Amino acid sequence: MKYFWLFLCCIITSSLVAQTKIKGQIIDFDSKVPIAFASITYNNKKFNADWEGKFSIEVKDYKLPIKVNFKGYYEKITYPEPKVVNITIKLINDLNEKKPEIHSDNYVNNIVKKVIENRKSNDPEKALSSFQYKNYEYIHVTANPDSISSKIDTIYKKRLFRKTLVKLDSSNYRFKKFSERQHLYQTEKVNLIQHNQYQSKETVLATRMAGFEQPVYEYLGLKLISYSVYENPFEILETPVQNPISNFGRNLYNYKLIDTVKIEGRNAYRIYFEPKKLNANRLRGLLYIDTQNYAICKAYFRIYGIVNINATYTFDYRKDFDIWFPKNRKFKVSKGNNQDDIKILGGTIKFSSDLDEVESKNATDQAYISIESTPFDIEINKPVTITKPRVKIEIPQSSLKQDNDYWNKFKKDSLDKRKLRTYISIDSLSLSERIEHKLFLGRKIINGYFPVSIFDIDLRSIVKYNNFEGFRLGAGAVTNSKLSEKYKVAFYGAYGLKDDEFKYGITPSYLAHKNSETWVSASYSDDISEIAQTSFVTDSRRFKIYDPRPINISTFYNNRMSSIFVDSKFLPKTSSYFGVSHNQIQPLFDYTFVNDEKSYTNYNITAVQLAFQWNPFSNYMQTPMGKIEYEKRHPKFSLQLTQTLPGVLENDFAFSKIDFKTFYELPYLSGQKSSVLLQTGIAFGDVPITHLYSIVPNNLNREAILQRVTFAGKNSFETMYFNEFFSNQYASLQLKHTFNKIRLGYKINPEFTVVTRMAFGSNNDDNQHLGITYNTMEDGFFESGIECNKIYKGIGLVAFYRYGPYQLANFDDNIAIKVSYYLDLGL
Repeated sequence: MKYFWLFLCCIITSSLVAQTKIKGQIIDFDSKVPIAFASITYNNKKFNADWEGKFSIEVKDYKLPIKVNFKGYYEKITYPEPKVVNITIKLINDLNEKKPEIHSDNYVNNIVKKVIENRKSNDPEKALSSFQYKNYEYIHVTANPDSISSKIDTIYKKRLFRKTLVKLDSSNYRFKKFSERQHLYQTEKVNLIQHNQYQSKETVLATRMAGFEQPVYEYLGLKLISYSVYENPFEILETPVQNPISNFGRNLYNYKLIDTVKIEGRNAYRIYFEPKKLNANRLRGLLYIDTQNYAICKAYFRIYGIVNINATYTFDYRKDFDIWFPKNRKFKVSKGNNQDDIKILGGTIKFSSDLDEVESKNATDQAYISIESTPFDIEINKPVTITKPRVKIEIPQSSLKQDNDYWNKFKKDSLDKRKLRTYISIDSLSLSERIEHKLFLGRKIINGYFPVSIFDIDLRSIVKYNNFEGFRLGAGAVTNSKLSEKYKVAFYGAYGLKDDEFKYGITPSYLAHKNSETWVSASYSDDISEIAQTSFVTDSRRFKIYDPRPINISTFYNNRMSSIFVDSKFLPKTSSYFGVSHNQIQPLFDYTFVNDEKSYTNYNITAVQLAFQWNPFSNYMQTPMGKIEYEKRHPKFSLQLTQTLPGVLENDFAFSKIDFKTFYELPYLSGQKSSVLLQTGIAFGDVPITHLYSIVPNNLNREAILQRVTFAGKNSFETMYFNEFFSNQYASLQLKHTFNKIRLGYKINPEFTVVTRMAFGSNNDDNQHLGITYNTMEDGFFESGIECNKIYKGIGLVAFYRYGPYQLANFDDNIAIKVSYYLDLGL
């Protein structure tokens, strides 16, 4: 018997030595995109890779080749190697073979069509009268330590006009050790999801974020991927893509029926889909379709591109309601074939663009984002009452105060020591580095303030320059919540070195309603303004290190203004303003306005103004700090109505103005973006030139091109001369497309934008305005150009050309070259 067991052990051992299981993946050589269902032949056996191009083989003889074939590619023959258990096989396009047009067959097309037709009866948000559930979501940025090399590298850094710098880099080793101890970052939350026939809402019940006592509220609203598989457009990294089960999606994707499988005892079609353009940066994946009700009962989504994205949705079948309800959602983002540095989650995770080697030396490229959310306490078709329905997400103060006992209920793996260490480590780091204070400071600065005790110093008031005042030196501030949360007083003072005049203003305000952020204010100012410019009072305030256009402006008017106004967010997704103002206006240039045979060089205007900014596609959250627009979606609309009040406070003119603009920006997953800005206005009645429209010109009337080189403005007409056109009605359209940065080396990474601008206008009362000559734009003004921005440390160059009916006789006069500057605050 002893010899029998020895003989048996020898057989088993020889069998294990002779047979090794290897895993592999088949990808496109150029795009690195997996090739689904490629044909594989080994040891006279033929089989197919799965939908991610993955396969496994039991290797018995290393002399036998692995042959891979796929239509449109050269055959690839490779040999397995001892001790190599993971292989990647790259297929090369057969350029001589024209790839046939691939179409889905009618059978699978009919299945997909039925899925689309039955969306309303299968989508829980449409099929159910109401539901609510709690959801635990854990987000962490981490890395697999086993995938990181621990060797110390030699770095050769090229330097402009200097000797190459050689140094040792131990960052990979340190990053590996760090990743073994803890995650890079993490946050978790428990939220209540409610839905009825009228709306949906999320209420955060608990949240904690490593390093912060008060969470970064914007992060809690990040929508990295759609909650529903039926949503169209489907969102990935806050970028919309066409859903494969949408009507238009059928024009973009091919479908292939793989087989039929069992899920929770019900038969389901397994359907693979991919873009018709195989290199397109669109979704591909697997859909499991219930054969009876054509609902999605499981789904895998993938995107391969600048980043690789994996998403998995699972569902529970609720027999009582004949519906598949969400069970679990997993989402992972890792480095792809990016051509530029990528920062996501506000820079929490960064992927380097180093593509010179097969495996990047940057260890942080092994990092990835992982999200998992799991519903519990699910209630279906029971009465759901939604409080504060005007906000999409509510974060009450109580959600910030949950203790460890509360969070311990959601521990999935008690052995995950890295999770606990992450909180301890990052909390300590945040305290020592004052990260939370820096974030608070950053929020203030990006809005143009610097907090000092009970005051927020207005950074915009310190120094300015224009052709009329020269250097304008000043100081301004507003009281902050340390003094009072109910009251605030804003004030400023400035002095122009060239015009030798002092300007000032003061605005006390009272918070009438906290949740709607309704402020009642009074204001008095004695200052100057550029003529014929329209500013929308509901536009958000953003800090600029400089405002380029006024540098070259000489035509201003003095305005002593007294006003009372209310601004509020009481309407859903709307900022509103209502005010009454009295203006004593003195043009600071040679000008006379003739009205009813009476001449005016100074005049009074008393007017009432009503303005709205409506963001219907954005979503808002209510936080202890106020309302936040956490999903900034386009288009956005602004409407402003102005009406003078005849006979009130010595008002001299009767006129009305209607101003409107809309802005639409379309981001692409590749990092590029397109935008459209449409702006129009019309003025009725007796309107002085100070209140007409000049449509943001930004060009100097000088002969030589180099003499006209100035700073480019934002959305200004770069080839239009100051005071060249005035209109009482106009319309302008601006089209832009921004490409990804081009890496030229030595920190020279320009970002190119192509721009086209056009405007039309007219003025019916030219004879009323004396002392200033101008033209109108009935025939249309056109310019196009290229912006080469952020060439080096934010500095760039732009060039525009003027054409069309108002093209100038000399070719050079139609060209405008400007310097651009973009300040990246990194917030």
